[in-house]
Parts: sequence; C-alpha cells; structure tokens
Amino acid sequence: MAAMDLLGRRWSLRILWELRDGPVRARALLERCDGLSSSVMYERLRELEGAGLLTKQEAAGYALTRLGADLGEALAPLDAWARAWARTVR
Repeated sequence: MAAMDLLGRRWSLRILWELRDGPVRARALLERCDGLSSSVMYERLRELEGAGLLTKQEAAGYALTRLGADLGEALAPLDAWARAWARTVR
C-alpha cells in the first residue's frame, strides 16, 4: 500500500517516466511536464529519492536508481495495456 500511495501521488509516475531514458536536469524535467509547478516537482523528487527510486547526480541531474529502473520494467505491461486502450478510445 505504501508503494501505491507514493506512485498514486500526482506527477510521481510522470516524473519517473521522464527519467526512463537517462538523467534529466530539473529545468528540463519541468519543461517536459507541462502544468507541473516547481514546488510540487521538488516535493515529488524528494519523495521519490527518499523511496530509493531516483538519485540526484550533480552533473547530470536526476536519474533512476536500479530500483527505479526495475519499477519501470514492472510497469511495462501496464504501459502496453494503456497504449492499446488509447487506440480503442480514439
């Protein structure tokens, strides 16, 4: 339930999604997440870092940890389902 609470918070999954291909600096992350305020972004980043899903790298920005990358792999079936669902509702 703790994982569902963390991942169910607004913007948490989107932030993790944006980090899936490698590190992203804070400004670029904010630009990728249209509608996300900087205060909420930093709050989510702290929560996700505290949960061990991402880390802040001084030179590169924010990046997924191994645990965060594993979560992405675990969510891959949900992503596949969501893409199929999106095609049916268009």
